[in-house]
Amino acid sequence: MKRLSLLAALALLTTPAFAAAPTAAQKEEFYRVCMGIAQDAKLCGCKAEAAMTLIDERFMGVVIKSMKGAAPADSDFVAYNTYVAKSNQICKPNY
Repeated sequence: MKRLSLLAALALLTTPAFAAAPTAAQKEEFYRVCMGIAQDAKLCGCKAEAAMTLIDERFMGVVIKSMKGAAPADSDFVAYNTYVAKSNQICKPNY
């Protein structure tokens, strides 16, 4: 059951053909907010790049708001946690 839930959450992260990719402005904002938190250019660069491939424009807004302290909506919570786990896998401590 856990595997099925994880697969369903990962499916939510794939960008449907009709969903817009995150914008360059969102990527810049993501990086800027991340640097304010982590002060690690290598990590924030990796996370910003990963976000561009893992999530769509709408969800990038959710992620940025969360980084600024807002909780994701209940309907976004599983997908948000899955995104965090996947981006952590991509951006391991050794980047």
